[in-house]
Amino acid sequence: MIIDTGVVISAFAFGGTPKKSLTKAIEDARIFVSPPLLNEYRYVPLELLAKNKIDKDQFKALISGIAAFVSKAVVVFPKEKLFVCRDPQDNIVLECCLQAEADILITGDKDLLEIKNLPFRLNILTPRMYLKKA
Repeated sequence: MIIDTGVVISAFAFGGTPKKSLTKAIEDARIFVSPPLLNEYRYVPLELLAKNKIDKDQFKALISGIAAFVSKAVVVFPKEKLFVCRDPQDNIVLECCLQAEADILITGDKDLLEIKNLPFRLNILTPRMYLKKA
């Protein structure tokens, strides 16, 4: 299973449904990450803090939450480049899914949720859909 950066950020900075889905995913499945996703996990919190979208307490919670999350994940190194998303940045998530042979991607990203024809099998679910499915 892969969890998109936006869900990870929302889970640790704001809680709610993203946090519940992330907690359930960690309990129920093997989580995979890739070096490009790890890089996003590193720079997105810094951007949010710089833009005053989170405060210092949320930043600290985010950094410690991401560290704990990543420590439970398996790192894969995508070998194949994909060009299927409207937003080219989202291709790194799909490349991780492909390399990990993941069956589920949890995301709130509309560009990813609207993908219809992938060259591999993948269930793309929102955090809410994942919680209802389980």
